[in-house]
Amino acid sequence: MEFARAAWDPELHGFRVDPTAYLAELPRLRAALPPGAWAFASDEGHYRLGSGTRCVKDLGLAGVDIPGGKDSGLTLTFVPSRWKHDAGLRIRYTGVRHFSITYEHAIDWMETDTVLLDEILPHDAGCSHEIVLTDAVIVVHCRDLAAVWGGV
Repeated sequence: MEFARAAWDPELHGFRVDPTAYLAELPRLRAALPPGAWAFASDEGHYRLGSGTRCVKDLGLAGVDIPGGKDSGLTLTFVPSRWKHDAGLRIRYTGVRHFSITYEHAIDWMETDTVLLDEILPHDAGCSHEIVLTDAVIVVHCRDLAAVWGGV
């Protein structure tokens, strides 16, 4: 990620996450982000790390759906953390030009990869969405996205 930070801290024996630099940059990105990406990134609960029921941190990756055909769509499904969220999240990407998941396979004591932090930036395709998980990184370049809470 260019602005947000998420990394393992051996002294803490846990992850340090800090969206501060991204949140400072976000207002300058408004005109360059597609409408759905802007709505999701700027949602007031998105980065409320400690208490937000609509915060992405701690959501569990539950599914990746890449439909057949050439509609270039993609859906990521995240289940809620039972200690934090009242609903899961589904993100539908349109006009997908790039999708990748890079697994580290460094953490074998967690049942599910959970979201640490994400960052949405302008891209030639429309936007780039990078999601850092506890043991993987997802990157999507797309025309736009629609994030819907609930129904998961």
